[in-house]
Amino acid sequence: MTSLLFEIGTEEIPAGYIDPAIAALAVFLKKELTAARVDFGEVTSFATPRRLCVRIADVAAMQRPETTELMGPPEKAAFDAEGKPGIPAVKFAEKAGIPLEEIEIRETPKGRYLFAKVEEKVLPVAELLCHMLPAAVRALTFPKTMRWADTELAFARPIQRFVALFGEALIPFEVEGIVSDRLSSGHRFHHPEPVSIQTPEQYEGLLKDAGVIADVQERKAAVARSVEEVAKSSGGRVLADEELLNIVTHLVEAPYPVMGSFDPAFLEVPREVLITSMREHQKYFAVEDEKGNLLPLFIAVNNTSPKDMDLVRQGHQRVLRARLSDARFFWETDKKATFDQWNEKLDQVLFQAKLGTMGEKVARIRSLCAGMGTGLGLDGDMMADLDRAASLCKADLASQMVYEFPEVQGIMGRAYALFHGEKERVALAIEDHYKPLGSGGKLPEDLCGIVLSMADKLDTLCGCFAVGLRPTGAADPFALRRATLGILQMLLDRNLGLSLRDLVSLALKTLGDKKSEDGDETVQAVCDFMVTRLANLLAEKGLSRESIAAVIAVESNHVPEVLRRVEALDRIKDQPDFLALAGAFKRASNLLKKAGDVKPAVDASLFVEPAEKALYEAFELCVQTVDGHMASSDLDAALASIATLRQPVDAFFDAVMVMAEDEGVKNNRLGLLASIAALFGRIADFSRLA
Repeated sequence: MTSLLFEIGTEEIPAGYIDPAIAALAVFLKKELTAARVDFGEVTSFATPRRLCVRIADVAAMQRPETTELMGPPEKAAFDAEGKPGIPAVKFAEKAGIPLEEIEIRETPKGRYLFAKVEEKVLPVAELLCHMLPAAVRALTFPKTMRWADTELAFARPIQRFVALFGEALIPFEVEGIVSDRLSSGHRFHHPEPVSIQTPEQYEGLLKDAGVIADVQERKAAVARSVEEVAKSSGGRVLADEELLNIVTHLVEAPYPVMGSFDPAFLEVPREVLITSMREHQKYFAVEDEKGNLLPLFIAVNNTSPKDMDLVRQGHQRVLRARLSDARFFWETDKKATFDQWNEKLDQVLFQAKLGTMGEKVARIRSLCAGMGTGLGLDGDMMADLDRAASLCKADLASQMVYEFPEVQGIMGRAYALFHGEKERVALAIEDHYKPLGSGGKLPEDLCGIVLSMADKLDTLCGCFAVGLRPTGAADPFALRRATLGILQMLLDRNLGLSLRDLVSLALKTLGDKKSEDGDETVQAVCDFMVTRLANLLAEKGLSRESIAAVIAVESNHVPEVLRRVEALDRIKDQPDFLALAGAFKRASNLLKKAGDVKPAVDASLFVEPAEKALYEAFELCVQTVDGHMASSDLDAALASIATLRQPVDAFFDAVMVMAEDEGVKNNRLGLLASIAALFGRIADFSRLA
């Protein structure tokens, strides 16, 4: 077994492109090797701004032998009456690559047919790699690509070299005039000479000697460790930021951090703005003290070790000072404006061409909040706070700060609200209404923020559906899936029993004449969209899709109730009695479907067999206990009570012919089954469990 090393050396690739590209490269090679019948072992990826590399251990030297069976034409068509082979037989033998005498004739359900065993060619893997590696280069895609010189290949950045080794052997190929070699590159400044790689196992060690940490996780740990050490040396700690850490890891080939400082007077600006200025524009790490207070310090991670670190520090400080000066100017200027002035400007800010302005959106959000607040039974003070927060929630979009730093929308709304003397609950709701920012993201803290966030997302979701802007498999420009997940997560987290259909209907009603599609159809389409997301969300929580489907078939309107039923069903569904009952229920459901419209009505005087009378008595007793358990929301006990019907149901099907010749007896038995189905259907569609 031999190791394969393949490196694509480039100019600096954007940080956000690297992880998807290196993953795609590894997946492509594994897929191609598997399809080519090549055995291989562990796959290891390496990446820096100037290279994408995959190493695959224990790659077989030859393809794995394989014999396939080829079916040909019928014997009657391939041979004449005297048994001599005709043209079809000859062509089949040529196709299979075997002599005519090796053709087999076998009996099949369709008659006698020709068969041939084909031994697939076994080629050296090194020969396959000569074609496979160039294909891997051309298969990589990026959000944006470029061409250079007179090349036809589009790539993230110009390609400079290929390293392709199979053990000690070089894999020869050429792409756009670039010929594969064993020469990689070290650090651009600390080791500009080429690095000759003799074997795949030497790769990361030789690059490390040349100033490059090729292993992404090792380099990430080095970045984290070095910036933390620098922060500690100044009595602070790095503000945790995993996303920024990932970005910086892909900006450098080895970390060389430097601590910088800024005028403490800038700390008067909200900390989120300072952090955003450092993070988004400069990729600097913020520093805080042990109490979490922001310090007038930052850490920049360089890709080289400069001769004069003070000069580099001063350069970073000068650039950041300009950024922070702008932020302070916007802060001071915005404080002179009022929310009313900003809200007036929202009437000129377009939300969406068919859905009107941001001012119109705010009006719809206020109406939605009023309806939802009433549905939740909020008191007068909460309703007043909710309406105030809704009326101010988008105002900061007209501020200079948010225009310059869109990332702080909502955050600045809270800051400006507190500055102007608004209640803390109102200010917090303004910030929180954008949450959650992603799947599993932090939810709004207060119920006021929860309702406001749901109203904002419902307006966007229902508005887009109502004007024909529905997401597709390839595009979701208004992030409707994310908005829906946010709504569902909040309903679950706060155990809010609001009806999805009522919420959607209310949101569509607030749109007025903005709607361009049928109202009833849109309500159903939005609800179906949300329920699909709910099923996926519950599955991600580890609940079985079988139970989810069974519950959603009968209850999908109240999200927390769906969760409770699925959890209860998951706890009991694998018990033997319950499994058997589910099977019997499916049998009953099939009979009811064939019978058509059957009403759940029973006349005990029409019972003929003892088994049907026994089932009816057990059913009546079960109804009473289930009613009690459902009233107290004890779903586990309700399901346990239903499970007691297993024996009388089995006995019924063993002893009773449901589709009796007597029409009255038959309909009465079907009515009994329909009554039992209705009882089961109060919790789930048990037929989906069998």
